[in-house]
Amino acid sequence: MADHLGSFDCELVRSFAAEVMDQPDRLAALVSAAAVCEGAIPEREPHPACYVGMLALLDALGGDHWAEVYVRWEMGLLAELGFGLDLSRCAGGGDNDQLSYISPKSGRAVSLSAGAPYKERLLPLPSFLLGRGEGGENEVVDGLAMTGFFIERHLFHPHNKPLPKARQMFAQRFEKDALAKVSLGQHLSSEKEA
Repeated sequence: MADHLGSFDCELVRSFAAEVMDQPDRLAALVSAAAVCEGAIPEREPHPACYVGMLALLDALGGDHWAEVYVRWEMGLLAELGFGLDLSRCAGGGDNDQLSYISPKSGRAVSLSAGAPYKERLLPLPSFLLGRGEGGENEVVDGLAMTGFFIERHLFHPHNKPLPKARQMFAQRFEKDALAKVSLGQHLSSEKEA
């Protein structure tokens, strides 16, 4: 009896998209997160940690360190879906106090000394993920490259799908903005010296 199902009247309490509509980078992060979730989380499979993580990300989009939270959110998504990265100790037996890289093969952290000979084949490990510092644009760029690599490899490639276009565009946009700010800073400092 379809006519006896009833109806609901709902009122939107908070619109996260409206809050970031005039902030293109944050809006791109929101679209990216939604696209990654849609493509990576299996249908009809409960993942309450993904839900809680997404709420935390949505709330953080209004704060100062939203981009660092986004990288942490992607790491949490990887962990929840069974592909967590091990940042607890050096995979190569090096000093755990100087973890600087992550192995693309194992997803484990590598110290500065142990990774030096293989530096070109390792991914940079942002220090804010280890609790050292607050991050910053360059570290977020490294973090997005790192999580993007593992998300594509573990969550999309096995299903013959590429990383979502929205995620690719968000990382490219963030990297481009970071480079523009660095070059603007260099230009301004050279003007001051002149």
